[in-house]
Amino acid sequence: MRAGDRSVVFTNLAIPVMTRLRQSERAVLDTLVAGGVARSRADALAWCVRLVGTHEADWITRMREALAAVHEARDSGPAASN
Repeated sequence: MRAGDRSVVFTNLAIPVMTRLRQSERAVLDTLVAGGVARSRADALAWCVRLVGTHEADWITRMREALAAVHEARDSGPAASN
Protein backbone atom coordinates (compact mmCIF):
# COMPACT_ATOMS: atom_id res chain seq x y z
CA MET A 1 0.00 0.00 0.00
CA ARG A 2 1.20 3.50 -0.74
CA ALA A 3 -0.02 6.62 1.01
CA GLY A 4 1.97 9.73 0.18
CA ASP A 5 5.62 8.91 0.64
CA ARG A 6 4.91 5.89 2.86
CA SER A 7 4.90 2.38 1.41
CA VAL A 8 3.96 -0.77 3.34
CA VAL A 9 3.91 -4.38 2.08
CA PHE A 10 1.24 -6.33 3.90
CA THR A 11 1.87 -9.62 2.17
CA ASN A 12 3.27 -10.92 -1.04
CA LEU A 13 2.44 -14.56 -0.35
CA ALA A 14 -0.30 -16.64 -1.91
CA ILE A 15 -1.88 -18.26 1.13
CA PRO A 16 -5.35 -19.67 1.75
CA VAL A 17 -7.93 -17.39 3.30
CA MET A 18 -11.17 -18.36 4.99
CA THR A 19 -14.34 -17.18 3.32
CA ARG A 20 -17.94 -17.57 4.29
CA LEU A 21 -20.00 -17.65 1.15
CA ARG A 22 -23.66 -18.26 0.62
CA GLN A 23 -24.79 -21.18 -1.53
CA SER A 24 -25.51 -18.88 -4.49
CA GLU A 25 -22.01 -17.36 -4.23
CA ARG A 26 -20.41 -20.81 -4.10
CA ALA A 27 -22.48 -21.74 -7.16
CA VAL A 28 -20.86 -18.86 -9.07
CA LEU A 29 -17.40 -20.15 -8.15
CA ASP A 30 -18.40 -23.70 -9.07
CA THR A 31 -19.61 -22.48 -12.47
CA LEU A 32 -16.22 -20.84 -13.11
CA VAL A 33 -14.51 -24.11 -12.16
CA ALA A 34 -16.86 -26.21 -14.31
CA GLY A 35 -16.34 -23.83 -17.23
CA GLY A 36 -12.58 -24.17 -17.02
CA VAL A 37 -12.00 -20.55 -16.02
CA ALA A 38 -10.46 -21.70 -12.74
CA ARG A 39 -9.01 -24.93 -11.34
CA SER A 40 -10.61 -24.58 -7.92
CA ARG A 41 -12.93 -22.39 -5.89
CA ALA A 42 -9.88 -20.58 -4.53
CA ASP A 43 -8.67 -19.83 -8.07
CA ALA A 44 -12.19 -18.75 -9.05
CA LEU A 45 -12.36 -16.37 -6.09
CA ALA A 46 -8.94 -14.92 -6.98
CA TRP A 47 -10.16 -14.47 -10.58
CA CYS A 48 -13.22 -12.57 -9.31
CA VAL A 49 -11.07 -10.32 -7.12
CA ARG A 50 -8.73 -9.54 -10.05
CA LEU A 51 -11.73 -8.79 -12.27
CA VAL A 52 -13.16 -6.32 -9.76
CA GLY A 53 -9.71 -4.78 -9.28
CA THR A 54 -9.37 -4.27 -13.01
CA HIS A 55 -12.83 -2.85 -13.66
CA GLU A 56 -13.16 -0.80 -10.49
CA ALA A 57 -9.55 0.38 -10.10
CA ASP A 58 -10.48 4.08 -9.85
CA TRP A 59 -13.11 3.39 -7.20
CA ILE A 60 -10.74 1.17 -5.21
CA THR A 61 -8.06 3.87 -5.38
CA ARG A 62 -10.55 6.42 -3.99
CA MET A 63 -11.48 3.99 -1.21
CA ARG A 64 -7.82 3.48 -0.29
CA GLU A 65 -7.24 7.24 -0.21
CA ALA A 66 -10.30 7.72 2.00
CA LEU A 67 -9.10 4.97 4.36
CA ALA A 68 -5.66 6.57 4.54
CA ALA A 69 -7.34 9.84 5.54
CA VAL A 70 -9.32 8.02 8.25
CA HIS A 71 -6.14 6.44 9.64
CA GLU A 72 -4.40 9.81 9.55
CA ALA A 73 -7.28 11.43 11.45
CA ARG A 74 -7.22 8.66 14.07
CA ASP A 75 -3.46 8.96 14.50
CA SER A 76 -3.63 12.74 14.96
CA GLY A 77 -6.53 12.60 17.45
CA PRO A 78 -6.38 12.32 21.21
CA ALA A 79 -4.90 9.12 22.61
CA ALA A 80 -7.42 6.67 23.98
CA SER A 81 -7.03 5.94 27.67
CA ASN A 82 -7.33 2.41 28.99
